[in-house]
Amino acid sequence: MRIIAALALLTGLAAPAAAQTLAVGIGDAVTSIDPHYLNSPTNKNVICNIFDGLTDADNTIGIIPSLAESWRLIDDTTWEFKLRPGVKFHDGTPLTADDVRASYLRVPRVPNAPQPFTTYIRLVKEIQVIDARTVRMTTNGLDPILPNEAVQIRIIQASKADSPTDDFNNGKAAIGTGPMRFVSYQPGLGMELARNDAYWGTKPHWEKASFRIISDGASRVAALLAGDVQVIDLVPSDALSQLRSNNKMRVASAELGLRYIFLALDQSRDGPTPFVTGPNGEILDKNPLMDVRVRRALSIAINRPAIVERVMEGVATATGQMVPVGTFGWTPEIKVPAFDPDQAKKLLAEAGYPNGLRVTIHSTKGRYVNDTRVVQAVAQMWQRIGVQASIELQPWSTYASRVHRREYSIMIGAVAAVTSESSQVLRSAMGTYDPPNGWGGFNWGRYSNPALDALVTRAANIADNTQRELVLRQAMTMGTNDVGNIPLHLQKTTWAMQRTLTYAGRSDDQTRVADIRPAAAD
Repeated sequence: MRIIAALALLTGLAAPAAAQTLAVGIGDAVTSIDPHYLNSPTNKNVICNIFDGLTDADNTIGIIPSLAESWRLIDDTTWEFKLRPGVKFHDGTPLTADDVRASYLRVPRVPNAPQPFTTYIRLVKEIQVIDARTVRMTTNGLDPILPNEAVQIRIIQASKADSPTDDFNNGKAAIGTGPMRFVSYQPGLGMELARNDAYWGTKPHWEKASFRIISDGASRVAALLAGDVQVIDLVPSDALSQLRSNNKMRVASAELGLRYIFLALDQSRDGPTPFVTGPNGEILDKNPLMDVRVRRALSIAINRPAIVERVMEGVATATGQMVPVGTFGWTPEIKVPAFDPDQAKKLLAEAGYPNGLRVTIHSTKGRYVNDTRVVQAVAQMWQRIGVQASIELQPWSTYASRVHRREYSIMIGAVAAVTSESSQVLRSAMGTYDPPNGWGGFNWGRYSNPALDALVTRAANIADNTQRELVLRQAMTMGTNDVGNIPLHLQKTTWAMQRTLTYAGRSDDQTRVADIRPAAAD
């Protein structure tokens, strides 16, 4: 039956009408269509097709106009955005400054938002509608990167600002200005979209598009080869050579890997942490992960270049910090931690664990490229220093909720510098946990350093770029030396598609239907 279905689809693709339908296989489960509910690449991967922001980012995260055709800093605490004329929502309602104001005011009010978008509006204290096309935002002190942060806040209709998340998921409130319109959404399965023929920008080639959630990497590749889908994201590295040598397929990668893959360590408990014990399983009277010597030992016991070469097969870059070279705030003095198991053993002994520890590493399965193989490699490396590590894998939907309930001790995570500046990841992945105020949304281990917080806060109020970058580098150095989390690598997302299509990979990992186009003949 699978072969028959695949042949039927491939046959249909030859017909002009069916050629306007695109099927995309994605690896991450989308948990909501509400653009203000979960600050996660998973959800934004689909939401970016339905909703626009005031600004947008190009393939390498350069900031470009979107719903705002221009913006300017009126004084140190006031940004003015001028809206693009003639933009309409999917139901034909004109976009106005009232919609922008209502969207921003909604962000901190979304009930039960697990990772709110408040980190991008933390300094916005007042929003004024000047006229139908002009909105001004007053900030608490200087906010030099507000236009960068505006990319992440998607604009909804003011009339839908009080709508619950369920109304976005069922389509009642999922009315944006983007290139594709919402048709349907089935949690765990996928969603259907239709072209917005009144789109203000370049119209998509596709009349219809479906996002199909295929969490297993091998199954995504098989679906592409069978013709069940025409594009897949998060291509497993072990399939790349096969796909690149297939003359019916095309592979595209992001020029710059932004997604920082790390291990978060429980630093919220002074007493026992649930998945760390003594070498014989004995309960410990204190949490070893609170000791920086233990954190450093675990970090330098990881051979990052080996993981990049043998596990990631080149679709990642080993790193010692949370942002790639070229990002504002990248710190050249921070090197990839040297692999040193002998020194790691000494640090464990100094910390009072000469016979090692027993730990469990919790990981997603298929959310990040080769996540299972990565944590398995880490576990094997830790064995060399006397840390016996077992692995527990869970689907993202379960994993995410348990992470936020602090049920784990050591867990894989990711964050990306989508604003092109390190202040965002410092605030969200190392800042003291305070999501309602835009801090610590990805700080799953609850690391806290008031001195680091003070540096990041200070940087946000420095207008001079040179001085601001110096302060951000100080903060990055401080958090890195403290091993606020354990860096692994910077992941480069890769897409594969039928050779008749073309797509330029994006550093933010998003799969944008409007940018997937028929390819010129090779």
